[in-house]
Amino acid sequence: MFIVFAAIAGVISGLVFLAVAEVLALLVAREASPVLAVGAFVIDVIPQPLKELAISTFGEFDKIALLLGLGLAVVVASAIAGVLQFLRPPLGVVALGIAGALSVAAIVTRTGVAPLAFLPPAIGAAAGSLVLVLLCRRLRAWQRSTVAPADPDGPDSVRAPGIDRRRFFALAGISGASALIVGITARAVSMATSSVDAIRRGLRLPAPRSRVTVPDGAELDIPGITPLFTANEDFYRVDTALTVPSVDPETWRLVIDGMVDRRVELSFDDLIAMGLDEYAITLTCVSNVVGGELVGNALWLGVPVRDVLRLAGPQADADMVLSRSVDGYTASTPLAALTDDGLDAILAVGMNGDPLPLEHGFPVRMVVPGLYGYVSATKWLTELKVTTFQRDEAYWTPRGYSAEAPIKFSSRIDTPKIGKSVAAGRIPIAGVAWAQSVGIEAVEVRIDDGDWQPATLSTPINTDTWVQWVMEWDATPGTHYLSVRATNKNGELQIEEGAPIAPDGSTGWQRSLIAVS
Repeated sequence: MFIVFAAIAGVISGLVFLAVAEVLALLVAREASPVLAVGAFVIDVIPQPLKELAISTFGEFDKIALLLGLGLAVVVASAIAGVLQFLRPPLGVVALGIAGALSVAAIVTRTGVAPLAFLPPAIGAAAGSLVLVLLCRRLRAWQRSTVAPADPDGPDSVRAPGIDRRRFFALAGISGASALIVGITARAVSMATSSVDAIRRGLRLPAPRSRVTVPDGAELDIPGITPLFTANEDFYRVDTALTVPSVDPETWRLVIDGMVDRRVELSFDDLIAMGLDEYAITLTCVSNVVGGELVGNALWLGVPVRDVLRLAGPQADADMVLSRSVDGYTASTPLAALTDDGLDAILAVGMNGDPLPLEHGFPVRMVVPGLYGYVSATKWLTELKVTTFQRDEAYWTPRGYSAEAPIKFSSRIDTPKIGKSVAAGRIPIAGVAWAQSVGIEAVEVRIDDGDWQPATLSTPINTDTWVQWVMEWDATPGTHYLSVRATNKNGELQIEEGAPIAPDGSTGWQRSLIAVS
């Protein structure tokens, strides 16, 4: 019985640790939350196969799953610390001290942390240790009183068991309730006060100098097909930020340095003053599997990266730009892709008619057609370092991914959906296909092992966006395999052979089993 209560004491002490750390983080350094710091560290060190498994399993909820997993780990570790402190003091305090040290290490090794960022986890660990010592003392006193006879006239050490039990529960209840209330309130206040969503909602971007012309026939009226433009709330999100950074446009700065003739620093107003244009660009994540949904198309508002780089004057022997996010994430983009007059690589400030959503990089992010996002689409952008691939390495390169990653064009079946039975008769097979910066020339569909049949394409907006496609099918009862493949405007056929996501994107033809009733 007492082992169970020792474990509970450990969990309460762990809650005190986190609650005190959250309050202090609110006061001295928002990034000093132990759970968030350790979570960010886990994201950094997690092996590539586990990262891909998390994305494929949880999708955009992968970070929530990580936080829940960390929460469970904290509960288990705290319970163990409580048992150790009860049975073999001071091992429990040592365990909490180690947890505090690991949290400090995870925080101070991050880029751009505040000088006092080490204080919240350090003081939180000390507070948790103190509560653990007091709780275990009262628990041992309760244990001693149950084995010694109650003697009202005897020494204080021999008391009725109920007295020590009540003292333990009183301290445990007050400590636990206080930790929960204080910790949750501090986290809620931190999220509310650090959020710039109100600033974003009140921001009015100037009208673009040019707008995208969407031609007739660009969107097919087919039930179940992916919309031509992906709504902001439906657009995929894959990044390394455990919590969405809050960046005030008033204080945001973009530094362009490295191998340049002159260092340049731009404010948000400086960037906007360069003039905004509208662009239609499809983005694809390298983690997108064949037939996957980590791809989206949007109308972006922004400034060409080449115009920004021209202000600094890149040197002739540079071949890469290392873009950096406010949270320290980096991406390596070929310099040629950013300076090419025929490629609309932009610094985006707007998405589908609104300022960028917070989770999609507000106030400024990169958008580069034809390259996977991990080498081009840096969110919460703060620095462009002109350099070389030989000198510098981006975040994902040492983690098993290629330094350069042109998008492998692909096609997808949206309807009929896998696992959903359809009625026999004439039905549309439809979906999307993309070959950013090149364009799609043709899409073909095959039923079972029959001949490949041409699909009808929608009218493309440009070569940087996906197209919709459709083919009418006289479906017969039974199960059927539907396959799709595309040909790009260079005359290249989509790669049939399957390849994994790492190191530079998956390949293969989607083949789906459909039931017809």
